[in-house]
Amino acid sequence: MNRVVTTVVVALVLAGSGSLAIAQESAAETQNKQIVLDFYEKVLNGKNVEAITSYLGSRYTQHNPGAADGVEGFRKFIEFLRKSYPQAHSEPRHVFADGDYVIVHSHAIRDPGTRGSAIVDIFRLEDRKIVEHWDIIQPVPETAANGNGMF
Repeated sequence: MNRVVTTVVVALVLAGSGSLAIAQESAAETQNKQIVLDFYEKVLNGKNVEAITSYLGSRYTQHNPGAADGVEGFRKFIEFLRKSYPQAHSEPRHVFADGDYVIVHSHAIRDPGTRGSAIVDIFRLEDRKIVEHWDIIQPVPETAANGNGMF
């Protein structure tokens, strides 16, 4: 059974027993979240190619079909951002950790004055290094069917 399904099943069992279970974040999960947030600031927002090796493992699996695999593929992505979108900035709005996984819901703006995109990044870490990445990207629309906002 995968981790998410297991967590849901445990929560349902506890809820059905009348017990209230509050998930406590482990020290490793707190550390993983901080590593990813530092990575966002120094590498993504700072476009610091030299800092990449401080955050990525020796192997790096990329699941975004528009980005090349591996550490060198990520280096090329940051160089592209630095050259094409020097003012690009991502602001993490929500950050969650589940074991070796860190999920970040952020507001990314490539060009100032534009609405940008809502992004959910999923990172997997091993030994305090990011080794795998998935993302889901949704443009922020001009109008919405509700007033809840995307963030």
